[in-house]
Amino acid sequence: MINLLSYTCIVLGIFFWFWGTLPLLGDRSVLFKLHSLSVADTLGSMSIIIGLLLKIPSEWPLLILAIISLAIWNTVLGYVLAYCSSSEGSHE
Repeated sequence: MINLLSYTCIVLGIFFWFWGTLPLLGDRSVLFKLHSLSVADTLGSMSIIIGLLLKIPSEWPLLILAIISLAIWNTVLGYVLAYCSSSEGSHE
Protein backbone atom coordinates (compact mmCIF):
# COMPACT_ATOMS: atom_id res chain seq x y z
CA MET A 1 0.00 0.00 0.00
CA ILE A 2 2.85 2.40 0.85
CA ASN A 3 4.51 1.59 -2.49
CA LEU A 4 1.31 2.42 -4.38
CA LEU A 5 0.93 5.72 -2.52
CA SER A 6 4.59 6.53 -3.10
CA TYR A 7 4.39 5.89 -6.84
CA THR A 8 1.14 7.84 -7.02
CA CYS A 9 2.84 10.89 -5.47
CA ILE A 10 5.79 10.58 -7.85
CA VAL A 11 3.55 10.26 -10.93
CA LEU A 12 1.44 13.20 -9.71
CA GLY A 13 4.63 15.25 -9.35
CA ILE A 14 5.72 14.43 -12.90
CA PHE A 15 2.22 15.34 -14.10
CA PHE A 16 2.53 18.75 -12.39
CA TRP A 17 5.90 19.30 -14.05
CA PHE A 18 4.44 18.75 -17.51
CA TRP A 19 1.24 20.61 -16.69
CA GLY A 20 3.30 23.67 -15.69
CA THR A 21 4.90 23.85 -19.11
CA LEU A 22 1.57 24.17 -20.96
CA PRO A 23 1.07 27.91 -20.15
CA LEU A 24 4.43 28.62 -21.79
CA LEU A 25 2.76 28.01 -25.14
CA GLY A 26 -0.02 30.57 -24.56
CA ASP A 27 -0.32 34.27 -25.34
CA ARG A 28 -0.25 35.48 -21.72
CA SER A 29 2.42 37.74 -20.22
CA VAL A 30 5.85 36.48 -19.30
CA LEU A 31 5.14 37.00 -15.59
CA PHE A 32 1.96 34.89 -15.78
CA LYS A 33 3.94 32.17 -17.52
CA LEU A 34 6.70 32.30 -14.90
CA HIS A 35 4.19 32.23 -12.06
CA SER A 36 2.27 29.23 -13.35
CA LEU A 37 5.49 27.39 -14.17
CA SER A 38 7.01 28.01 -10.74
CA VAL A 39 3.83 26.99 -8.88
CA ALA A 40 3.46 23.77 -10.88
CA ASP A 41 7.16 22.94 -10.52
CA THR A 42 7.04 23.54 -6.77
CA LEU A 43 3.97 21.35 -6.31
CA GLY A 44 5.44 18.68 -8.56
CA SER A 45 8.79 18.66 -6.80
CA MET A 46 7.18 18.55 -3.36
CA SER A 47 4.93 15.70 -4.45
CA ILE A 48 7.93 13.75 -5.73
CA ILE A 49 9.80 14.37 -2.48
CA ILE A 50 6.79 13.18 -0.45
CA GLY A 51 6.71 10.06 -2.63
CA LEU A 52 10.40 9.50 -1.90
CA LEU A 53 9.76 10.10 1.79
CA LEU A 54 7.20 7.30 1.76
CA LYS A 55 9.57 5.04 -0.18
CA ILE A 56 12.72 5.66 1.89
CA PRO A 57 11.66 6.94 5.33
CA SER A 58 15.19 6.51 6.70
CA GLU A 59 16.20 9.65 4.77
CA TRP A 60 13.50 11.85 6.32
CA PRO A 61 15.79 14.64 7.62
CA LEU A 62 17.24 15.26 4.17
CA LEU A 63 13.88 15.05 2.41
CA ILE A 64 12.18 17.38 4.91
CA LEU A 65 15.05 19.82 4.40
CA ALA A 66 14.46 19.60 0.65
CA ILE A 67 10.75 20.41 1.08
CA ILE A 68 11.49 23.38 3.34
CA SER A 69 14.17 24.65 0.94
CA LEU A 70 11.77 24.43 -2.00
CA ALA A 71 9.10 26.36 -0.12
CA ILE A 72 11.47 29.12 0.98
CA TRP A 73 13.30 29.41 -2.35
CA ASN A 74 10.13 29.70 -4.42
CA THR A 75 8.55 32.19 -2.03
CA VAL A 76 11.62 34.44 -2.15
CA LEU A 77 11.86 34.07 -5.93
CA GLY A 78 8.21 35.09 -6.25
CA TYR A 79 8.82 38.26 -4.22
CA VAL A 80 11.91 39.10 -6.27
CA LEU A 81 10.00 38.67 -9.54
CA ALA A 82 7.11 40.78 -8.24
CA TYR A 83 9.49 43.52 -7.11
CA CYS A 84 11.34 43.52 -10.42
CA SER A 85 8.12 43.74 -12.40
CA SER A 86 6.54 46.53 -10.37
CA SER A 87 6.87 50.12 -11.49
CA GLU A 88 8.56 51.11 -8.19
CA GLY A 89 11.09 48.32 -8.55
CA SER A 90 12.02 49.26 -12.09
CA HIS A 91 15.37 50.75 -12.89
CA GLU A 92 15.29 54.42 -11.99
